Amino acid sequence: MTTTTQLPPTAAVPAERRSARLVTEVLAPANLVVGVLLVIGWHSTNSLAGVSWGLLAGAFCGGLPIAYIVAGVRRGRWTDKHLKVRSQRWIPLFVTLGSVLVGTSLLLALDAPREVVALVAAMIAGLVLTMAVTVWWKVSVHTAVASGVAVVITVAYGWWAALLFLGVAAVGWSRVSLRDHTTAQVIVGTILGGTAAAVVFAGLR
Repeated sequence: MTTTTQLPPTAAVPAERRSARLVTEVLAPANLVVGVLLVIGWHSTNSLAGVSWGLLAGAFCGGLPIAYIVAGVRRGRWTDKHLKVRSQRWIPLFVTLGSVLVGTSLLLALDAPREVVALVAAMIAGLVLTMAVTVWWKVSVHTAVASGVAVVITVAYGWWAALLFLGVAAVGWSRVSLRDHTTAQVIVGTILGGTAAAVVFAGLR
């Protein structure tokens, strides 16, 4: 008589958690913000000059804000760079908004490509919406940014880019799997980010 040894259901949990953590880190908001600015920067001019505009915008929209957050984590001001505690989000969100506004002013002063400015304007709209909801609920910034990026690239490059929403779904799964958000929070984040991008970016580009 032979017996089959079955692994307990919990054996798969570490692997799932590692996968979810990888998705969360690779597709983190700061990474996506800088990435989409480079992509749209190129699209706006079809040259490296456009990429340079994307880098400039990325410094204010992604680089400086995440640097501030990481510095705060190291000093013990926040628990982690993803700001899982809702009450800890306010200062970083306002700093991010301020940085983006400064970046926008600089882009306008230097006559940056219209598409790049439109993208940054969409980011401001998405950020303000997210901040408004954060007053009473911990909406997912990860899915808001991921959804906005997917919409922006789809508007710029065509409907084939809608496949990027598979990545948005993966981000949502990772946030729920890590228990950093509920399903409702990732769905609302997706709607907020996508709506801001669809209305503002498409309207201003």
